Amino acid sequence: MKIGVTGVAGRMGRMLVQTILETDGVSLAGGTERPGHPLVGSDLATLVGIPASGQMIVDDAEAVFIEADAVIDFTVPETTANHARLAILHETALVVGTTGLTAEETAALKAAAEAVPVVQAANMSVGVNLLLGLTRQVAAILGEEYDVEIVEMHHRHKVDAPSGTALALGHAAAAGRGTSLDSASEGVLAGRSGSRRHGSIGFAALRGGDVVGEHSVIFAGEGERIELTHRATSRAVFAKGAVRAAQWTLARPPGLYGMRAVLGLD
Repeated sequence: MKIGVTGVAGRMGRMLVQTILETDGVSLAGGTERPGHPLVGSDLATLVGIPASGQMIVDDAEAVFIEADAVIDFTVPETTANHARLAILHETALVVGTTGLTAEETAALKAAAEAVPVVQAANMSVGVNLLLGLTRQVAAILGEEYDVEIVEMHHRHKVDAPSGTALALGHAAAAGRGTSLDSASEGVLAGRSGSRRHGSIGFAALRGGDVVGEHSVIFAGEGERIELTHRATSRAVFAKGAVRAAQWTLARPPGLYGMRAVLGLD
């Protein structure tokens, strides 16, 4: 199976390249960067410190979609929406880890899913997807008598807050209670004042250093507190999950899937 990677020069892109090169049964179909990026024209292999392969970083995403069986996209929302259209045009499966998509950009993914298999997940690690399931289960058992706070921390360069994974955890907690996050969300802690609403779900976002990703779901009741926590110490867990998802799309029918389907948890 041939897998392409968009945004190869970033932290996640480099890890994806390395993981594909180390995974049996798959090969690297190509890698892209935005036009004008200083690494366009560089050898893909040198990104991860191995001898040059002759396969260059390109700024033409369509060329990679033509070559690949599946493309893994951890870029930015606008670019991801454009890649969704290329996936339709060239019948290429798409694995998306980009977060912060607007309704319009999400609609582009849904349109692609009518033509090809699309796996979309805020977080592709096995541990986080287990955490999502546990959060929903615990929220259903404890009910609204326990306040829910979701705390996340990432490196100083992360732009969106709360993180996509934190929001996914919020949705899981809300679903466990039989409600929606839109109606239950208390918002991000910064700037929040006054007592919290009964049954609300709050968020706190921390940024600093080189933290890969830490997420805690806190259920705070009278006299006790339950905490569920996942800490990622390497982006390798996300890259391995994304490559696993790309492999899973082979011979799958069109549709919009999550990591629970990939991991057989649905």
